[in-house]
Amino acid sequence: MNPSHALSALAAMLLLPLAATAADLRVTVSDGPSAPATLYVALFDTPEALAADKPLASQTLPLRDGTGQLVFIGLPPGRYVLKSFADENGNGKLDTNLVGLPTERYGFSNDAKGRMGPPGFDAAAVPLDADASIAFRLL
Repeated sequence: MNPSHALSALAAMLLLPLAATAADLRVTVSDGPSAPATLYVALFDTPEALAADKPLASQTLPLRDGTGQLVFIGLPPGRYVLKSFADENGNGKLDTNLVGLPTERYGFSNDAKGRMGPPGFDAAAVPLDADASIAFRLL
């Protein structure tokens, strides 16, 4: 390749919009139980996916002293909602009482809370256009 063409190609690559690159989302979840528990975290990229409980990605990890940290790697720019719960009895699901209220700790990004149900996508959505770190608490 001609050196001037190589230089032009390199310059064009450097001028690509940064928003077109993938980003990592670092997440810290706190206020979980101090007793051993598994943290389940689901990542949603659309309101429809959240409503249908169809995550784009999910992770599980052991809570340590009520806190968990994880990373979702290589996400395209956009808005995302994180939904999480601490499985305190090891059955792999968020337990509820007779009227459907959670009996295990749970939470959403932005510490969003719903009324008579989970929060909507817009209330819990976090923008991502570059590597970022967020934190939220379990209730």
